[in-house]
Amino acid sequence: MTERRGRRAWQLPRGLRIGVAATGLLGGLVVGGRAIGGVPALGPLLDPVHGILASAATTELAPGESQALGGLGDSVVVRYDDRGVPHVFARRTLDAVRAIGYVQARDRLFQMEMTVRAAAGTLTELVGARALPADRSARRRGLAAAAEARWAALPDTNEVRRLLTAYSDGINTWVDQMPETALPVEYRLLGARPRAFRPQDTFYMLSVMAQTLSYRDDELRREAVEALIGAEATAALFPVDAPIQEPIIPVPGRLAPRFLEVAFPAPVAPTAARVADARRATATRDWLGGPSLLSDEAVVGSNNWAVGPTRTASGRPLLAGDPHLQLTLPSIWYELHLVTDSLDVYGVTLPLSPFPSIGFNRDVAWTATNTGADVVDFYRETVDDSVAPTRYRVDGVDRPVTAEIVAFLDRGGDTLAVDTLYRTHRGPLLRSPMGWVSMRWTALEPSNEFAGFWGALRATSTDSWYEAMRPFRVPAQNFLVADRAGHIAIRSVGRFPIRPGDGRGDRVFDGSRGASDWLGDLPSERIPQVRDPAQGYLASANQQPIDPATDRTYLGWDWPTPWRAMRINEVLRADAAMTPEKMSATHTDPRSPLTAAILNQVRASVGVRPDAPAAAQDALRVLNDGWDGRFAVESSGAVLYDALLTAITDLTWDEFLAPDDTTDRRVATPSSMMLVRLFGDPTAAWWDDRRTTDRVETRDDIVIAALERAWLRTGSTYGDSPANWRWGAVRQANIRHLLELPGFGRESIPMQSGPGTLSPNDGRGVHGASWRFVVELGDSLRAWGTYPGGQSGNPFSSRYADRLPDWQRGALAPLRTPRTPEALGTARSTLTLRPAAAR
Repeated sequence: MTERRGRRAWQLPRGLRIGVAATGLLGGLVVGGRAIGGVPALGPLLDPVHGILASAATTELAPGESQALGGLGDSVVVRYDDRGVPHVFARRTLDAVRAIGYVQARDRLFQMEMTVRAAAGTLTELVGARALPADRSARRRGLAAAAEARWAALPDTNEVRRLLTAYSDGINTWVDQMPETALPVEYRLLGARPRAFRPQDTFYMLSVMAQTLSYRDDELRREAVEALIGAEATAALFPVDAPIQEPIIPVPGRLAPRFLEVAFPAPVAPTAARVADARRATATRDWLGGPSLLSDEAVVGSNNWAVGPTRTASGRPLLAGDPHLQLTLPSIWYELHLVTDSLDVYGVTLPLSPFPSIGFNRDVAWTATNTGADVVDFYRETVDDSVAPTRYRVDGVDRPVTAEIVAFLDRGGDTLAVDTLYRTHRGPLLRSPMGWVSMRWTALEPSNEFAGFWGALRATSTDSWYEAMRPFRVPAQNFLVADRAGHIAIRSVGRFPIRPGDGRGDRVFDGSRGASDWLGDLPSERIPQVRDPAQGYLASANQQPIDPATDRTYLGWDWPTPWRAMRINEVLRADAAMTPEKMSATHTDPRSPLTAAILNQVRASVGVRPDAPAAAQDALRVLNDGWDGRFAVESSGAVLYDALLTAITDLTWDEFLAPDDTTDRRVATPSSMMLVRLFGDPTAAWWDDRRTTDRVETRDDIVIAALERAWLRTGSTYGDSPANWRWGAVRQANIRHLLELPGFGRESIPMQSGPGTLSPNDGRGVHGASWRFVVELGDSLRAWGTYPGGQSGNPFSSRYADRLPDWQRGALAPLRTPRTPEALGTARSTLTLRPAAAR
């Protein structure tokens, strides 16, 4: 089943991806060596020096190399281990970050430029007019303006400014010095050259991540839902509090999830006016996202957990991280080890940042999951002009609208389009099918995430790590930390707005009232946090952080399902002698508590209906006798179960289809958590399928009909014999190149994953575990990790996708942490960067 939850992630528009792929690979569009319709001529692409074949000549690292790097105060040694990880050794941190800029650009230059342009809204200048919808959406959101404002706020003498300046200088040195054969193949296919990089580009990258991890327009989805089914039903199916509580912050003495009392009011009957309102809200949501720039994604979620020394076999603390993001080649992460006079840190960094976002030093390890906090609000504004407003009204007083005219350029510098961007005191003012709507979003306001990470790298304890992260405000993250003294802790680090009235933000506000504005932010002592819980372990998987019986402070609503959190806690509660090997195996654990909840109801429904159709009886027999509930790649029962879950969902939530809608696109879909709770009310109005006018269905009717449908559809799709069904042929990972260039991705990878497991998959396989690692802290340091892809961004390199086999089977590789260059032993390559004046 694909569980649509309204989370959104950045990707290039489909037309752009296809267009660029065609540019590189459809030679039929080239006639007589001349480009047609913007497609580069084939002849230059095949040139052995300047064409795409040249990229194949620079695929591997040289055994030894020495280069001059301007601005260095002393030499820097970069040793690459057998996995292609650069270990950067420098006396001064400033020299190290300059070297990291050089090294990252050598491996990931095109990816770095795409990231900046995605935030800046200048993709058209690189790839042409097909990117115009994406660029317009990015500029409407205001990410570039926020990045520039954060950079401008740094004093000239600020340490972060000096570090990022050195880092961008390193990038530009590589761009200026790289041989023609090292130009990334994507530039060749586009007929383009790299842009110059700036220190503030790191803030652009952070803006992209803030969009991925904190932008939510669910209030607009809620508007559409309320229009279709009514406010009371909406509040029940998309609640502020999750009806199954397995919170991040442990409740002392509780050893199982808590089930809240729930009721399911009947939906209101749709009217023409309500349907029209729903369509306007849905259209507004689509419009704000931009055509194909953002798309609904299944909740694939992230996981992390830590175990204190009293519950590990070694008596040392263990920490595991498992952030899930979009899967791309090159990977979203870049792995590195940095050693200076004041630092010794290992982890994964986002290209365009010199420091790890997730990682460890000799004393502390840290990782994160997304909080899912509500940090975006929308306001219906009253403006003086419905086409080009100059003023908006608040509390009866007109205020000026700020307007900025922006141009979108093509690859040749010609103007493709001109837009006017409007702003209120809240943020961007957007014209939409619902009228003029302004947006307030924490990602557009002051923050300095880089300063937080810079301080945290030098922490020596959980307490000092969190203290260093005080500047970090966006996107709010559940940072899990362990230290070698044996402490484990978790805190939701970031900014949480305080709203007026009941404090909730699950609605569109009246912008004409100043009382609708935020009142401030939650103080640090009120955000979710705990250190050294009595149970001896901690786990987070995007679930609601605090049980509302403990604290009713509003942080968000319509929380992700708790199945992953429940499974991690099951594993940790059952084992008081945890080891790194067990932690690693848990990353790809093939079970989910959701499975038992669904199958128990199916068995009960068939059990009270001896006259159930033969197909339903056959299906249940396979699920009972032929499946152990594990989503292993060889499983046949998992194929049938997945079809069953999809069928139950489709048959149950017909109320979310607008009348006369022929697209079968639901306005929203309540989570599987709500479906499981609905099982407790066998005659609820929601079980009745409005599309059948001759009867009123009950729970058992729907469950049996879904079982029959699943059996028939699975047989027609995969063959009549369950022996021929194979989960690995159904649920696969598809890791595509950034531009979806055919042959540059790795697709149809069978995966041990399933609905509600720790490694879920939405069916398309384009999201998943982006980095898995385990750290054991103590007198000595041990760590293991991997990610889907490789260190190089060159599709012809052996380092482009060499980690995929380990990632696919859930294996982690030892991470090497030498204190000196010599301690690494045999190196794959050694790069010596020397001051430019040296000879």
